[in-house]
Amino acid sequence: MTYCPLELNDCYCGFMEIQQLRAWRSVVATGSVRAAAQALGYSPSAVSQQITQLQREARVPLMTRVGRGIEPTPEGIALSRRIDGTLAELNGLKEFLRTMRAGQTATLSIGHFASIGTTWVPDILSALTTSHPEVRIELFVADSYDPQRKPRPDLQLLVLPPETPAPKGYTKHLLTDDPFMVAVPSDHPLHEKSEVSLAALANDDWIDNDAAGGTCRQIVLDSCAALGFQPSFRLQTPDYGTALELVARGLGITILPLLAAQKIPAGAAILPIAWPSPIRSIYALVRSLGQESSAAELALRTTQHIARMGSLGNASQAASRE
Repeated sequence: MTYCPLELNDCYCGFMEIQQLRAWRSVVATGSVRAAAQALGYSPSAVSQQITQLQREARVPLMTRVGRGIEPTPEGIALSRRIDGTLAELNGLKEFLRTMRAGQTATLSIGHFASIGTTWVPDILSALTTSHPEVRIELFVADSYDPQRKPRPDLQLLVLPPETPAPKGYTKHLLTDDPFMVAVPSDHPLHEKSEVSLAALANDDWIDNDAAGGTCRQIVLDSCAALGFQPSFRLQTPDYGTALELVARGLGITILPLLAAQKIPAGAAILPIAWPSPIRSIYALVRSLGQESSAAELALRTTQHIARMGSLGNASQAASRE
């Protein structure tokens, strides 16, 4: 077999050359062949030849002449949108080959739920990029593990019931138990209490901050049901930040995890919930690769350290209130 040392820029994508796709994407983005040529560093005639060949091989009209210029057809616009994904895949393949040649891990896929995106995740990435600058990190936000997801996550941070088994091919690590707090308007009758019970909030207007069927929402509902009441949700919003702003405007109270109660707007107060307090358990799912991944191991250790320090900080806050 003869080895052909072609660069990715010179390879074929089915019947179309990559350079033809790049040329067409640039023409659509810039609005003309001349502007595309200037952006790509080619001559206008070279770009025009690429576009002509692409249209011939596509066998559908990609552009029409309008005066002295051109205008993409609907088919041409649709093709340009698909090209973005193709070029992104090729760039990822190029990076994968580069890191594979160097004997390095190409990518690390990390999933997390939204409320730790601005708290834990930046510290995790900081540690990873410092120790493993060669690793390409892919992040995604999800509230549950999806066995159909491709690529499978190397590390996923989730809120799970303690009895939930780890998915096949993963190990499960408890990181911390995150207690729920109540946010009340600063003029609420209970706002100066050291802690409040859920039962004392039964007649308040509640502001929901999670999707229907969400894990955290269900934890709160179960705690209320154990005390014999169903909260009355006056307003519903899908995120903690908006819910807190609504509380600050005096529109109701909201229950949220301590990790999500980091930035409290003026006009709102955060209070611990007395026993029985709803608590969410945060776990790390780590993919079993059959061989050690130093980047994945570092990500887990860093996450465990962050969770441990956060738990100690929470304990100190609780002690200072007593």
